[in-house]
Amino acid sequence: MCGILAIIGKGKDVELVKTMSKRMSHRGPDESDLHITANGHILSHERLSIIDLHSGRQPIQGTSTAYMIHNGEIYNHQELRDGILKHHTFRTKSDSEVIVHLYEEFGYDFLDKLDGDFAFVVIDGDDFIAGRDPLGVKPLYYGIDERGRMYFASEMKPIADQCKTFSTFPPGHFYTPKTGFVKYYKPEYEDETKADQELDLTLLRESLIEATRKRLMSDVPIGVLLSGGLDSSLTSSIAARLLKEKGKTLHSFSIGLDAEAPDAKAARKVAEFLGTEHHEVHFTIEQGIQILDKLIWHLETYDVTSVRASTPMYFLSKAITDMGIKVVLSGEGADEVFGGYLYFRNAPSTVDFQKETIERIQKLFTADLLRADKSTMAHGLEARVPFLDKAFLDVAVRIKAEEKLPKTYDGKEKYILRKAFDTPDNPYLPDEVLWRQKEQFSDGVGYNWIDTLIEYCATQVTDEQLESASKLFPYNTPVTKEAYYYRSIFHKYYPQVSAAETVRKWIPKWQENTDPSGRANAAHVKADTEIAKIGIAV
Repeated sequence: MCGILAIIGKGKDVELVKTMSKRMSHRGPDESDLHITANGHILSHERLSIIDLHSGRQPIQGTSTAYMIHNGEIYNHQELRDGILKHHTFRTKSDSEVIVHLYEEFGYDFLDKLDGDFAFVVIDGDDFIAGRDPLGVKPLYYGIDERGRMYFASEMKPIADQCKTFSTFPPGHFYTPKTGFVKYYKPEYEDETKADQELDLTLLRESLIEATRKRLMSDVPIGVLLSGGLDSSLTSSIAARLLKEKGKTLHSFSIGLDAEAPDAKAARKVAEFLGTEHHEVHFTIEQGIQILDKLIWHLETYDVTSVRASTPMYFLSKAITDMGIKVVLSGEGADEVFGGYLYFRNAPSTVDFQKETIERIQKLFTADLLRADKSTMAHGLEARVPFLDKAFLDVAVRIKAEEKLPKTYDGKEKYILRKAFDTPDNPYLPDEVLWRQKEQFSDGVGYNWIDTLIEYCATQVTDEQLESASKLFPYNTPVTKEAYYYRSIFHKYYPQVSAAETVRKWIPKWQENTDPSGRANAAHVKADTEIAKIGIAV
């Protein structure tokens, strides 16, 4: 919902800090505020107003000397206000304010009490605490400058040229000057041997419904990203039902190269079935290529999969905010939780399958969550992800792996999720969508998108450049022309070694073709075995 910037240490020029903060004003186009503490530390905030539109300005002061800035949503803020914080006096109705009061009440030991998506910094005198949500739904970076001042920011842009070193703040951790980094999120499911729970389809369904319900918390209109795939369609179906109970209609949004794109056609079916107010957006391949430079500046990554999928999401987000909607639900996370990518069917064993799902969940912040946040927040749009709800993960990830293995069910990935919502007497989705084969987002917008993108990048990079790539890019050296082209754009804006080291590459396992396109898997109904010959994206 915002962009935050904190500088711990005296002497930073205030006008420069304002300029730094404005580099991410796209995250918070509604207002901008800055506070210098009595000890000379600086907190800056670019606000996107979602909750408490009129009095929720940040930084927010606690009861006495503590100040806080926060990006995200705290879904249990009212429960906290009415419960363990009921004796505190609040200045606003903002969900964010509970963070500074929890700090005042419990010191450093409070992050496990938060249910939400967040990145925050609290400063109290010369003491401070910074924290990030369990999975990294909200981005956060930290760094140190030549004078030892410490920086925290929602994006790299404000701090990359100010810090001598910087890095990604690890999800599920908090940091204080006394403790260093502390891992507070320690779910049982991170131990693959704890995948020992019997399958309970009713519990699975009700957990996802509740995860979606809490993410409808908003003082502004909410929409849903509807690709027509299983994950976004289920999220749309649940949200449509919950809003209908309140007499509201859900706005759904899809994008494709044209009306015949695989996702566009499927999304149309779902929208008609659910009765949403549906909006379909188209973009051309030429338009996609034209915005690659600006897109990579926003994304702060050169990961091939992220760039491919972020392009349509970037265009769609612009269309959504132009319609006055600030919040959307998205289906990120389901493929990681349930082993939904087509390569999962090749897992050598149930143990390997379970380990891979856990690792993919833990690394979501480097790929899909980064893409989902930065391609939407490029236009001041907040994306919420029900599949990554803490309570839902505790249910879904610990189900016995043999229940989830795709090959157990004749190749239908995410079988148990489909089965949980296969309710003939009260259907959530049409059968042809509920049982549709997995399409990765960058494929579903139209197969020509990736194919033409690869061909275009091949015209922008010479054989000689690619052969000598290790000289210019010794870290994470690109091995295809597509990867080289994205890396060269990234390097133009973020030339620091620290910047390159924040990026992790997404590579599918257990298949010969390592291109991340779903069509690179032989199980895809339109598998493209030639795609790797054009360029293996790693």
